Amino acid sequence: MSTKKRLGRGLDGLLPAAPSKETKGTHTARIEELHQGRGQPRQRFDDGALDSLAASIAEHGVLEPILVRKRSSGGFEIIAGERRWRAAQRAGLKEVPIFVRELGEAAAFEAALVENLQREDLSPIETARAFARLAEEFGHTQEQIAQRVGKDRSTVANALRLLKLPEAILGWVDEGQLSEGHGRALLGCPDVPSMLELARAAISQQLSVREVERRARATAAPAQKKADKPAKSANVRDLERRLSHSLGATVAVDPKKGEKGVITIAYDGYDHLDTILARLGLEG
Repeated sequence: MSTKKRLGRGLDGLLPAAPSKETKGTHTARIEELHQGRGQPRQRFDDGALDSLAASIAEHGVLEPILVRKRSSGGFEIIAGERRWRAAQRAGLKEVPIFVRELGEAAAFEAALVENLQREDLSPIETARAFARLAEEFGHTQEQIAQRVGKDRSTVANALRLLKLPEAILGWVDEGQLSEGHGRALLGCPDVPSMLELARAAISQQLSVREVERRARATAAPAQKKADKPAKSANVRDLERRLSHSLGATVAVDPKKGEKGVITIAYDGYDHLDTILARLGLEG
């Protein structure tokens, strides 16, 4: 066993004990008898990696059985090992070794997820969507998910937060154009347009996660300040409108505590300033 920490209980911990008739060894099945798992959390299969695995399988065969369960319509549904099955097809194999287990939907999906996580075969978004399915479809809490896949609860929570990103950014993270860290940093933006703008900049300028975090905070600060500022009353807005019309300039009235306040007059150049001063009776 490698020094790398094993995920949770592993597949063995998720699967019920095998019947005695299955402990004598694995079975074999024809390639066409196997079908893609309905709950496969992995959606992307790298062609180059599949070709390399196919070359190895052509020389050595499939060394690890594919975990399957029987289908009511015939054949077997793959629980863990779809990558090996795909590579075996490329290698021209007619049969593959299988290990049959009778599992329900939840147990089968958990087994597929754990196998992919152990092999580090899932992208951050595939992992997040798998965790979301365990929560939404099978009713698991974040703590239960963490126990089943051998992760900290905070890791599960951070993964699920990624799903708050817009679909376009989820796609960029899934494709590897942005990292998981970039995705979390973008969540600091105040709205979707600013997220998309910063994400595009992160890709084109190859920004670090720390720089994206800094820019996200800078984007959020004015929005927060604006949100915290109380709305002006109708009387104040009307006063601003009348003063702006009278002076031919943009005027802002900022009431303070009590009866005090500040009036700000904006001008676009010295000629404009002279005009404003003239209307105030201050020329010459």
